[in-house]
Amino acid sequence: MVHDVIIIGAGQAGSPLARRLAGAGRRTLLVERKHVGGTCINEGCTPTKTMVASARAAHVARRAGRLGVQVQGVRVDLGAVVDRKDGIVRSYRDRQRKALETTENLTLVDGEARFSGAHEIDIDGERHRAPVVVVNSGARPSVPAIPGLDTVEWLDSTSIMELRQAPAHLVVLGGGYIGCEFGQMFRRFGSEVTIVDRGPHLLDREDEDISRAIEGVFREEGISLRTGAAAKRVSFDETPTAVGADRASGDRVSLELEEGPPIEGSHLLVAVGRVPNTDHLHCDVAGIDLDERGFIKVDDCYRTSVDGVYAVGDVTGGPQFTHTSWDDHRIVYDILQGNGGRVRSDRLVPYTVFTDPQVARVGLSEREAKGKGIVYEVSTMAFGDIARAVEIDETAGTMKVLLDPRTERVLGAAIVGVEAGELIHIFVTVMQAGASARSIVDAEAVHPTLAEGVQSLIMALPRYKLR
Repeated sequence: MVHDVIIIGAGQAGSPLARRLAGAGRRTLLVERKHVGGTCINEGCTPTKTMVASARAAHVARRAGRLGVQVQGVRVDLGAVVDRKDGIVRSYRDRQRKALETTENLTLVDGEARFSGAHEIDIDGERHRAPVVVVNSGARPSVPAIPGLDTVEWLDSTSIMELRQAPAHLVVLGGGYIGCEFGQMFRRFGSEVTIVDRGPHLLDREDEDISRAIEGVFREEGISLRTGAAAKRVSFDETPTAVGADRASGDRVSLELEEGPPIEGSHLLVAVGRVPNTDHLHCDVAGIDLDERGFIKVDDCYRTSVDGVYAVGDVTGGPQFTHTSWDDHRIVYDILQGNGGRVRSDRLVPYTVFTDPQVARVGLSEREAKGKGIVYEVSTMAFGDIARAVEIDETAGTMKVLLDPRTERVLGAAIVGVEAGELIHIFVTVMQAGASARSIVDAEAVHPTLAEGVQSLIMALPRYKLR
């Protein structure tokens, strides 16, 4: 069959791109091998943040006494948490499928696509051709080469969300976004938790003061941290019966480290990164170049090594965020429609780690600025210095902003604090507009709000201090 455009993968770039191209009159084929919505709806944002909300509710209830409210007998029904999560996932997935199936000029096919030529794919023995092909096949959890891992039952970021009883002791291998979110979540569900990471700090991409801020919160909540610790071997003391609630209580997973004593727990979550879904695409048949990790190589306009073939989203090896994938579709749509203006590198990429407090950043970190030899001014402020944070008893965290001393433009900002993911958009908007930090200073901020603290952070710099 011949189409105008073939899109492989109905993720957060593929689905909206397919609908928009079809709406523009292009006969579009969208192929999905599992569930529409991609990682975000099915295994990422939607389910994890739904469960994070349940974990926070339990935490707030336990701490309500600090506000003079007595709550007795807080109990987490993890089965009910999972059921709620599954219901929301199904709702989002079904709504997106209906939108795709009712779009004129768009054909949605369930199946696994493989390249059989540069502009030709095979889906269960049926051939499809198009002059334009866009790959949005995504990524999945990586499996590290740790001796013994293949002989034991272990959890990844998808299977852990199916547990209907909290583990007695969850050992988390990996202190990045996923490991931190799940580690804190299950601690609040009632598990003992140990997070292990080979780097010197959790969230090691961040400046040390940012990492230390969230580490302090984790330790206060009773999460054990083993940083600077490389995994050596994994084993079970006894043969496990099954992952999850049916596992025999006597079974213990043992994680041996390069240095220090081993860590024993009831369950092991492996969260050490993600790998691209290119191994079944037969990219070599199409002549599509991959990098050493298997990600599809693209230029600033998402073009692969094959003319007319593009790649978007996680499979390109760029920032693996839903909002980045969604923005990919906007840029590629304009390119395919002949209206290209923006390119892949010409954008800000903010992000948030949905721990509690959240960790959010946009632009340069202080470490990156120093590494690039960029001259900057820096202002830092404890989150607890915000009046609103004190009033709502959410004082944990810190804030930081970097300014260009010549132009007064914001180079980067990082926030650890309640609703940091919302507050970071103040900086995103100012940076996107190319405005100076004075625009934040001169604005009249509502009191008492958390956003008022962002203004105070800027005004702590000598040039903005009230005299």
